[in-house]
Amino acid sequence: MATLRSFFLNGKVGKLEALLNEGAAHARYAALIAHPHPAGGGTMHNKVVYHAMKTLSNLGLSVLRFNFRSVGASEGEHDNGHGEQDDVRTALDWLDSEFGKPILFTGFSFGSAVGMRACCPDPRVPGLVALGVPAGHDTRRYEYPWLASCAKPKLFISGGRDEYGPKAEVEAIVARAAGDNTLAWIPEADHFFQSSDGPKLDAMQAALRDWVTTHFLT
Repeated sequence: MATLRSFFLNGKVGKLEALLNEGAAHARYAALIAHPHPAGGGTMHNKVVYHAMKTLSNLGLSVLRFNFRSVGASEGEHDNGHGEQDDVRTALDWLDSEFGKPILFTGFSFGSAVGMRACCPDPRVPGLVALGVPAGHDTRRYEYPWLASCAKPKLFISGGRDEYGPKAEVEAIVARAAGDNTLAWIPEADHFFQSSDGPKLDAMQAALRDWVTTHFLT
């Protein structure tokens, strides 16, 4: 079992609560995971985030999770995805200082939108994963024009019944993204990878594990 460390990152607007699952010393990569929208109760303890962490940890990577500003014990105020990009950069800086390894980014929902925006231009991040990439819901809309210049390998995993990312809209987002992109659909799953037949988190984990192994560990 990987050692779990609890601590704070020094963010631009104060301390950010963080957890690190330490990986193998010989691992070639570290990993960062960003959580879903705080307005919906999103934290680094979210079930999807936790299962993504377990997948990457089982591959030997050291995995950092953190709470965005205003969430849990993190300081600051919610900034509608703008200042949260600085939170992601703070986490990248810490991982780079601690391990000095390339960092694979994974984000869930809001975390994927904010994190990809921050990580695409960052040379320390060679690959990105978006779980449940959001297109919009009610009055909240997400646009990704900057993905057209992000040529890094990207994996998009979404549920076939994702209420925040309808299939046609997610396919359009991926089609406009530059580079080597993989889109994996989890049949019958909703935004949280649940279905009427039970959880589909194992299918999400399998898609994540296979992509990371194929693109970065072989």
